[in-house]
Order: sequence, then structure tokens, then C-alpha cells
Amino acid sequence: MHTASLSSPLAALLRLAERLSRYAVWAGGALTIASVVLIGVDVVARKLFSVTAGGADELSSYAFAISTSWALAFATLSRAHVRVDVVYQYLPVRVAAIVDWLALVGLGVFMVCLTWYAYDVVAMSWLQDSTANSTLATPLWIPQGLWLAGLLWMCVVLLLMLLRASFALVTGDLAAVQALCGVRSNVEEAEEEAAAGQRLVASEQAPSGR
Repeated sequence: MHTASLSSPLAALLRLAERLSRYAVWAGGALTIASVVLIGVDVVARKLFSVTAGGADELSSYAFAISTSWALAFATLSRAHVRVDVVYQYLPVRVAAIVDWLALVGLGVFMVCLTWYAYDVVAMSWLQDSTANSTLATPLWIPQGLWLAGLLWMCVVLLLMLLRASFALVTGDLAAVQALCGVRSNVEEAEEEAAAGQRLVASEQAPSGR
């Protein structure tokens, strides 16, 4: 009974985490687009006017690392990571749920280790006041800190997912385990592609309808 009472707050926290992760993905996408525009302007300026602002490649590498780390949580919540399901699809439902839970635990262990070493990198850059070996001389702790923050957020989301999946597994709610961290079925992927196609058609028809 106590376990069941905890599942609802966890589900609410996961919904909040998904919303925040979606915002983070949008911000990361905007950052990536901005870096592409910057590189494009720099290339055109060098070609036409033989001048360069400098640092476009450096800033784009920072943007890529930061946007990638902040996209990890949303990808995990969306079950977008690649998993080999050759054997998985033939497993009994309960065994598949345990495998899903173990996969989540394994991902969590990996992310904690990665985040720990990432923290060491940022801390060293902070203590040594390290700067990029470039014309911008960017203090490295700034982009590295934003990169680390994305990894930390991923760990928080994984903790919430693991708690929710554990409660669901204990209470026998195998459908919740599968929906949270299981491999997406062919039907789910087909429905997602169909929805994306409908949005594309709607966006193409919108101007002609005015």
C-alpha cells in the first residue's frame, strides 16, 4: 500500500522532468542552429571578404557537446536509445520487464561514472583557471560546466525513472515498466511515424488554406 501511494508522486515528477527535458532539447536545438549560422556566416565572410570572426569552430564544438548532454534525458524518457531486441521480443512479459529494469540500472551506473569523471574535468579546469588554446581563450569551465549540468540532469531523470520502474515492478505493474523503459514496439513506432506524417501534411496544407 505504501509502495502504491508513492507511485503517483513519482509519475508526476516524471511528467515534470519530461516537460523540462523537452525545453532543454529545444534550447539545445536552438544552440545548434545558432552555431550552424555562425559557421555559415564565417565561411561566406572568408570567401567573399577574406575576413573571419574567428572561433566559429570552437564555439560550434561547445554547442554540440552541451546540446548532446542536455538531450540525453529526453531521449531516455522517449525510449529513443537503440537496444538490440532480437531475443527480447520472445521473452515472457515478466522476464522482459526485469530485463528492462536491469537495462535502466546499467544505464544509470554508466551515467554516474561518466558524470563523476566529467566533474573531475570541470573541477580541474576551474582550479587551474584553464582556457582554450585559441584566439577566444574561453575559460574552459564555462562550456564544460554546461556540459556537466546536462549529464547531472540525466542522472536525476534516471533516478526518477529507476524509482518509478522499481515500484511498478514490485507491485506487478508490468505495463508501466514497459511503457517507462521498455523497447518500443513496431506498433508504437508506426503510430509515431504516422503522427509525424500527419503533422507534415498539415503544415504543407496550412498556407494553401488561407
